Amino acid sequence: MRRLLVVLLIAPWWFIASQCSPKKKSTAPAGDSLVKYATGFSIHRGSRYTDVIVSQPFPGATSRYHYRLVPKGAPVPPAEEGITIIPVPVSRIVCTSTTHIPLLEYIGHGDALVGFPTTDYVSSPTMRQRIDAGQVTELGIDKGMNIEQLYQLHPDVVMGYSLSADLGQLNKIQSLGIPVVLNAEYLEKHPLGRAEWIRFMALLFDEEDRADSVFTAIEKSYLEVREQAAAATKKPTVLSGILYGNSWFLPGGKNYAATLLTDAGCQYLWADDSTSGFLELSFEHVFSKGREADLWLGTGNFETLTDLAAADRRYALFTSYKAGEIYHFNAHKGARGGNEYLELGYLRPDIILKDLVSIAHPELLPGYQRYFFQRLR
Repeated sequence: MRRLLVVLLIAPWWFIASQCSPKKKSTAPAGDSLVKYATGFSIHRGSRYTDVIVSQPFPGATSRYHYRLVPKGAPVPPAEEGITIIPVPVSRIVCTSTTHIPLLEYIGHGDALVGFPTTDYVSSPTMRQRIDAGQVTELGIDKGMNIEQLYQLHPDVVMGYSLSADLGQLNKIQSLGIPVVLNAEYLEKHPLGRAEWIRFMALLFDEEDRADSVFTAIEKSYLEVREQAAAATKKPTVLSGILYGNSWFLPGGKNYAATLLTDAGCQYLWADDSTSGFLELSFEHVFSKGREADLWLGTGNFETLTDLAAADRRYALFTSYKAGEIYHFNAHKGARGGNEYLELGYLRPDIILKDLVSIAHPELLPGYQRYFFQRLR
């Protein structure tokens, strides 16, 4: 799974799914569908087909990716250069990121997944059962998938992602006649923008109404928690990240994680930075600014304060270390070690936010049990 995800309600997924309407054909009128938070894709409904345009498929992209979803049995429109035609609804899909799996499960089509690279990363108990039963084929390493094996699965579509313009493997899959769609949820700056990519997945299965119900419930939950946090009178200062080699990586001030911290009623120490990605800083720089931080979030795979200090004794100099106020998002892991935060977090920013509020303002959520985050012991 991609490293770009940083910093996540405890409502089990069925709480949201139970609020969805039953499967039915979308009754949305022709015209542009409303995408409220996501900026990386748009939906354009016509009378005979639906177009999805991914405007920012990867960092630095200079061209858009255009997908035309045509109902099965309907006349196929003439081929146009640069437009991928996909008959819908699909029934068999290969996904390439664990973040795609909750999208399938929340619209009721987890059983459509037939192949996945590095299945050990998958955390979902239901999907793990399917993997163990041989219903999901292991396709190898993400960027080195066994394309021959993938082809033999006869998927109707492959949902991929890319961190750069190098689409060699995905282009090869498409050259075999298998439609490939790019999911760029990880580039969204707003937490609800990432969750809104469920609309794209749902269109492939003709489940637009169900996705709308799911997203509306997540949005409502997120906004309610944000409003609770806004009532807090004190905003604790927050440090994030950890050293990798000689560099400390932490979210820029315009990063998705910084938005979550602000919405949780925190004062992120790098909030004034204009970077939307990640900052790479020296220990000395971080220490000078973050030494007195009230909270420290996102400390890699460490689970105890002792282990953290053993990795670098300078960590013990931070006030948050001395106070034991260090938290990481590793509370739930799959049977093979996959991190559920990295799988479910994009779709459920309301869970992330509630966890963060419970850390920063525990008085606002008495009795709440955090789902993703846990304190280092």
